[in-house]
Amino acid sequence: MVKVAPSILSASFNNLALEIDNVVKAGADLIHLDVMDGIFVPNVTFGPLIYKDIPRYEGVEFDAHLMVTQPEKNIHSFLESGLDRISIHAESTDHLHRLLQMIRNHQIKPAVALNPATPLAAVKWVLEDLDMVLIMSVNPGFGGQSFLKGMLGKIERLKEMIQQQGLTVEIEVDGGVCPDNIRDVVNAGADIVVAGSAVFGKPDYAEAIRALKNH
Repeated sequence: MVKVAPSILSASFNNLALEIDNVVKAGADLIHLDVMDGIFVPNVTFGPLIYKDIPRYEGVEFDAHLMVTQPEKNIHSFLESGLDRISIHAESTDHLHRLLQMIRNHQIKPAVALNPATPLAAVKWVLEDLDMVLIMSVNPGFGGQSFLKGMLGKIERLKEMIQQQGLTVEIEVDGGVCPDNIRDVVNAGADIVVAGSAVFGKPDYAEAIRALKNH
């Protein structure tokens, strides 16, 4: 069954801890944390100090997606934040392999994120060093965008690459995933789907997560 990672970017920040508690109780497998610096993407969100105050839940991973320019400049603050997964954009750094090693050395699962126009060749030589690849199915920086259907072929090709190398790398898909398209996304090879408005935009979080899992 596909894992669901609600993105707190779409949650109510008036009581973030309660929002996270509610989606965990509703069946979330991961909590997705979007970090934006206003340079790599247009918006600014939050940093590692926020994560230190969020309660942890057994069996639920905290999954940070760093949409920041030159993450090597402040990666240490994220490594000390109690995160379970950290995704680095291939487009954001000239030192991708070094950053992935640093993440792994802190017992955190390393991942690479790819923008829609970024080819899979960007992860070819680091694939065996990863726990996950994050395929962006919208252009990053804003919530509520529509899924780019052309990304289905990209997910399929990435799945083939992983299987050909005999690896166990998970594929996470972020952007516009909803009950109307999740069957196609999972059939293409997704293991984890990030859901923002598809969960937090619904009155019943448990029903929203079930609708994604029972595609």
